[in-house]
Amino acid sequence: MSKLILPAPILIVTGGSQGIGAAVARQAAKVGYAVALSYVRSRDLADHVVAEITTAGGQAIAVQAEMADEASVVALFATVDRELGKVTALVNNAGIPGKVGNIDGITAQVVGDVMAVNVTGAFVATREAVKRMATDLGGPGGAIVNVSSRASQLGGANEWLQYGASKGAMDTLTIGTSKELGPRGIRVNAVNPGLIVTDLHARAGLPDRLEKLVGGVPMGRVGSADEVASVVMFLLSGAASYVSGAMIPVSGGR
Repeated sequence: MSKLILPAPILIVTGGSQGIGAAVARQAAKVGYAVALSYVRSRDLADHVVAEITTAGGQAIAVQAEMADEASVVALFATVDRELGKVTALVNNAGIPGKVGNIDGITAQVVGDVMAVNVTGAFVATREAVKRMATDLGGPGGAIVNVSSRASQLGGANEWLQYGASKGAMDTLTIGTSKELGPRGIRVNAVNPGLIVTDLHARAGLPDRLEKLVGGVPMGRVGSADEVASVVMFLLSGAASYVSGAMIPVSGGR
């Protein structure tokens, strides 16, 4: 009797060329996902992640997409449809912090740019995933994980108020869509990372941020992208089959 070979589950990770997104892509490929990771400008980094996955025997593609552009997000999903198949899992990871500062220097442009990528992009990506996953539309169901931040609760004062506000919106998106989509076969959860070693801090102009703030972490250390990715993978997995609407801090108690 021949063994039934099931198709690989298909995961899209937005902003998957580096940091938490890349860690999710690698871990997902190891457990059998076909992975599509999006990037904006870092093609070399994206190609490197894809090469790591394929060299290890996994399946992955990199797709250029601007999350602030609705048409670009739609094209991302269309490319995945064509090259891998219909998505069964989505990690909304792409995000930008915006300019460092406080409320005195905030501009509508800074707020708008951050919200366009972090919030609008996640809304559009979620909409496109639902079209393919929802059981009432003939889909198989699926899981969505939003990469939020502890800044949604801590506020981002004197650093990135706009980033904290955008992550607060992502938490609300998580709660709302978990209620809407549960009856349609889709679970939605979030992780809220704290101080994590990625190059986001240096790229945003705060290269010593982790060292300055680690004293406020009860566990006494910063976290890694892989530690966040492991929680994401749990939320995507069957082990979390009755978990939806959860927002899990990955922050060492901070």
